[in-house]
Amino acid sequence: MKHRNVALSTAVVLAASALLTGCGSSDDGADDAPAAAGPAHLTYWSWAPGLDKVADIWNRGEGKRTGITVTVKKQASGDDLVTKIITAAKAHKAPDLVQAEYQALPTLVSNDVLADISKEAGDAKGAFADGIWQQATLGTDALYALPQDSGPLMFYYRQDLFEKYGLTVPTTWDEFAETARALKKKSPGTDLTTFSSNDSGLFAGLAQQAGAQWWTTGDDTWKVAVDDPATRKVADFWGGLVKEGAIDNQPMYTPAWNKALNTGKQIAWVSAVWAPGTLTTAAPDTAGKWAMAPLPQWTAGANVTGSWGGSSTAVTNDSKNKGAAATFAKWLNTDPAALAALVKESGIYPAATAAQTGGALAEPPAYFSNQPDFYTKASEIANGTAPAAWGPNVNVAYTAFKDNFARAAKDRSDFGAALTAMQDATVADLEKQGFGVSE
Repeated sequence: MKHRNVALSTAVVLAASALLTGCGSSDDGADDAPAAAGPAHLTYWSWAPGLDKVADIWNRGEGKRTGITVTVKKQASGDDLVTKIITAAKAHKAPDLVQAEYQALPTLVSNDVLADISKEAGDAKGAFADGIWQQATLGTDALYALPQDSGPLMFYYRQDLFEKYGLTVPTTWDEFAETARALKKKSPGTDLTTFSSNDSGLFAGLAQQAGAQWWTTGDDTWKVAVDDPATRKVADFWGGLVKEGAIDNQPMYTPAWNKALNTGKQIAWVSAVWAPGTLTTAAPDTAGKWAMAPLPQWTAGANVTGSWGGSSTAVTNDSKNKGAAATFAKWLNTDPAALAALVKESGIYPAATAAQTGGALAEPPAYFSNQPDFYTKASEIANGTAPAAWGPNVNVAYTAFKDNFARAAKDRSDFGAALTAMQDATVADLEKQGFGVSE
């Protein structure tokens, strides 16, 4: 592995110092005590559907009592929102609150967008699994957001076809590989699943389960470990299955993929807790024929999973009412009524552990009506969510994954070379931005 260090610009040093020491910034410099909670009128940028209805519950109840009112302004998601919020923050016109995906938090922190709300909301830690909470703290004592929803990885399979082909649900990745090979022998035209390069989040979650932490900080530098032993193990595993033809190599979310799921040409899918919604559209004829199980493990008997997706509620440094904003963010993501509304109106899987079973999630998804313990099992799986380590240029790493792994999957060539290219692109971009980098 190469080792590189590049001098940091003054602005980046300040941002990195805040990240490393867990000190958030504030416009008024009053970081010694929580800001006043209210009264205040807050603006919340979010893409989640129905979040305005959830905010209305607050406005009619706690809002009236505290004098804190919240207006939700619908935004685009993903990189579009990250770019917009950074631009707004540079002009000191950012909203009070913003919905942010976990992998976007380091980018927003390094651009001095988000406030540290550990004094106002740090006592909420016990409401979340450790691996989820870590994504909101970036491994520091600071708290840059409150977890809102999560996407723990699971294994979905056609229960009827597993029985037809005499297959056993794999509990380890070795068993997964053997199941794929056994299916090919019994039905050469059928695939257990596919390796897809068009959604980087799945690969990232699989790497997390194996113990990968792609970005970490230390000595005023970012350490990039995309091409680490854990991730290489994952890449070699999937690349080997693709190369030998044990699984398919076609991307997800295409008409051909939908048809494969709907007709039984593909009989399993490694996905997240939100998969029932996708399957409802992709494979409508197979409702009630699928089942969900824990993700196969690298170590037999373990209970570790990764994340595919998930977002948080963050308070910006531009907010003149950080205490009030943190109060609302805490209510939104820990209050039982708020969480029930988020499930009903926004269709999320809540990050708060207590809300993952019973109440709004007492019944299984309609598509999985044959599995009444769906959410009970999902909650047990989610509790084993591995920590994730994100950096300030996730978008670059994800683009490099799509480009390089797409070629490797299509050619059935070495996934290790694709992983090295992904590492190199990530490091080169950080250096170009002026960050200190070590590999």
